[in-house]
Parts: sequence; structure tokens; C-alpha cells
Amino acid sequence: MNLICSWSGGKDSCFALMQMNQPPTVLLNALNENGEISRSHGLHTTVLQAQAKAMNVPIDFISATWADYTENFIQKLQHLTQEYQLTDAVFGDIDIETHREWEEKVCQSASLNCHLPLWQHDRKDLVIRMIESGIVAMIVSCNDHLGQVFLGKIINLETIAELETKGVDVCGENGEFHTVVLDCPLFTRPIDVILGEKKSNGTGYNFLELMMK
Repeated sequence: MNLICSWSGGKDSCFALMQMNQPPTVLLNALNENGEISRSHGLHTTVLQAQAKAMNVPIDFISATWADYTENFIQKLQHLTQEYQLTDAVFGDIDIETHREWEEKVCQSASLNCHLPLWQHDRKDLVIRMIESGIVAMIVSCNDHLGQVFLGKIINLETIAELETKGVDVCGENGEFHTVVLDCPLFTRPIDVILGEKKSNGTGYNFLELMMK
């Protein structure tokens, strides 16, 4: 199996990859149209490259607007399939059917087997298993309902309880928040980041700037 992982930099894609019991051949991340930070998570390429280096795995990127996201993703996936002789792809989605349909579509375009090892598992159980497995993940973006106070929080049992108090899905599967993995069993060493400013994008979402030490 030559495996590509759709790598967001967050806990779900990390835990999904861990379930494959197979080191990836390459990681693929989607950046916004400026080509500097990842969509949704807001992670700078230097952070994502540090994660890939900690896994001793190459990482590639696409840069896209939402309008040309699918087209660019498919083109890159086809290119990487040829370059690395890929056979399989893994994604971290849990239970949103439209996401699964999209992932199966893009995999079919590149003749890849599509894997969603977290599919239809209980969301809270998944987060607890992630913590127990050794994933250290920090909230780096969240909606206004949670507010900037949640930025920088490590996902642990205390944070899970706080998310439940706010009435928020503890896995963030509906987009309430996103995380960055700072350490996990896949890494040879933790990544060391400096916490920067907390900013709002003006449309109801907040981001924590991270820089590499």
C-alpha cells in the first residue's frame, strides 16, 4: 500500500492516519488562495512542514478558492498518484455524508482506494481515544460562540467538559473549532510553536497565529 493522507494538521486526520497502521507515503494539505495558510485551520505552511518533518514524510499543497477547490485537489491527487505510485488515501471525516461523497469522488478520479477509519464512530468516544492514544492537540481556530478564550486550549478532559457546557460538539465535526497536533505517536519529536495574536476574520471565526521556534 502506498498511502496518501489528506492532512489538515489537526487531530482527526492524525487519528485517522494512526488507524491505518501504515506510514504514509505523502501528505496533502489544502491552502487558501494566498498559498500561505491552510483553509479552516489557519495553519502556516511552516507549521505543516514541521509536522511532516516530524513524521519523516513529504508534504505537498494545493492553493485554491472554494470555487476551484475540487478541481485543484483532483489535479494534485492525480499528479501525486503518478509520482508516488499511490494506491490508497485516508481522510479524517466522521459522519457528514456530503464529505464522504466528495472524498470518494476525488479518490475515484485518481483510482485510489478511499479509507475513512473514523466513519460513524461516536464523536466523544473518538476524542477520548485520541487523548488516550497520545495525541496532543491545541485549538487554533473557533467560532464566535466559543470565542477567543478557547484559542490555545489543549484538548483534554477539562476542555471536553467546557465544550459540552457551551453546547458544542466535542469533536468539532460541525466546524465549531479546529486543532493543530503538537505531538503524537507518529512524530519523532513534538513540534515547538510560539503562540501569536488572536484574530477575528470578521465573519464569525477566530484564529490563533502560530510561529515555529
